[in-house]
Amino acid sequence: MGKIIAVANQKGGVGKTTTSINLSASLAAARRRVLLVDMDPQANATSGLGFFLSDGEPDLYRVLTRQVQADAAIRATELATLKLLPARPHLAALEVELVEHVEFGERALQLRETLEPLRESFDFILIDCPPSLGLLTLNALTAADSVLIPVQTEYYAMEGLGRLMDTVGLVRQSANPNLEYEGVLLCMTDDRTNLSRQVSEEIRGHLESRVFETTIPRNIRLSESPSHGKPVLLYSVSSKGAQSYLQLAEELIRLNEPEPKKPRNNTP
Repeated sequence: MGKIIAVANQKGGVGKTTTSINLSASLAAARRRVLLVDMDPQANATSGLGFFLSDGEPDLYRVLTRQVQADAAIRATELATLKLLPARPHLAALEVELVEHVEFGERALQLRETLEPLRESFDFILIDCPPSLGLLTLNALTAADSVLIPVQTEYYAMEGLGRLMDTVGLVRQSANPNLEYEGVLLCMTDDRTNLSRQVSEEIRGHLESRVFETTIPRNIRLSESPSHGKPVLLYSVSSKGAQSYLQLAEELIRLNEPEPKKPRNNTP
């Protein structure tokens, strides 16, 4: 049964969508069946994989409003085992509609009801959340088994991280008591600067094992690849950015798929 991971941080520009796209692609390169769900009305995960939807095409909004089934909206990508549930900007209207037309207790369950039947078809389902803590992010955290938090190694990193962790605590108390931390991912690191090193050390000192060993450095190829509609491993696989996300995928697989026990040697 597939694991659902929300990639979330209410701060913009921390590498959230970059992580959603490139971790999904790297997991697919490791022969895992992956679904990337674009829950952000900016639809950058959708365009970052080369899709630009026109009006009327099936997308996440139409799935969540029960106009179409999820299977009709899911798209194949250049990687055989990576699929996309795309978004368009009109997804932003869903928050208003949930407030106006849906009973309070059901507002956070729309995405969970969509993704639960898809678990059997995928090993990992990653949700790219919007840079806010509104109803769309609440839906993602309610649907998820865990939350992966990309954090830029900058001065206010711990402050933003604390607010998101407070939100995760509230979700645990109400809609999703089983929500866990997948881990904190240090992004846009630059070991040449004292600030980046100090922030990295501070975060690791506070959160210890919750922080991934893998870090994602600043890398021009990572910045360029979305404009080509490709994950970085299809754009420049030898770049530091691509290699870092491949390493992150290996770490995530190792944490979630322990090696099978070796058979006992019964030879006398």
